[in-house]
Amino acid sequence: MARSRRIAPASSRRSGRNRHGRGLRSAVTGPHLPMLNTRIDFFDSTVASTAEYLRSIWPNELADAVFEIGALPYGANGKPGTADSGVERWRVLGDRIILYRVPIERLAHLHRDDEAHRRMLIESCVFRAVAEYLGKDPWDLAPEGFRHF
Repeated sequence: MARSRRIAPASSRRSGRNRHGRGLRSAVTGPHLPMLNTRIDFFDSTVASTAEYLRSIWPNELADAVFEIGALPYGANGKPGTADSGVERWRVLGDRIILYRVPIERLAHLHRDDEAHRRMLIESCVFRAVAEYLGKDPWDLAPEGFRHF
């Protein structure tokens, strides 16, 4: 004897995460804790704060500059690839300064892997990219910041 199968009508199916009547999922941190900062958020905020600092020093020269963040550099064939001298960390195309997050984060050889050293690495890449954009030496971008050395 064949077992009868109960077929639910299509309209009773719900979309999203509501398995076994448990309801929708909530954030991991809950409503009483702040949201977690991810590596991408940290990278974005560091690039933004460094770019704003440089814009305050060089307002006329960086007025038209657009800072963008990409995951990986793309080669001439449209696939992720490397330049002749290695993997690009940034690229300057006209008024666009593109910083590539994955090569900057993953190919760094930090002697201490903490937030301060990661921030310094990202800031140094932004400084070098802006220096390439302006045609200057990175140490000349904020000379008053290095007077104590």
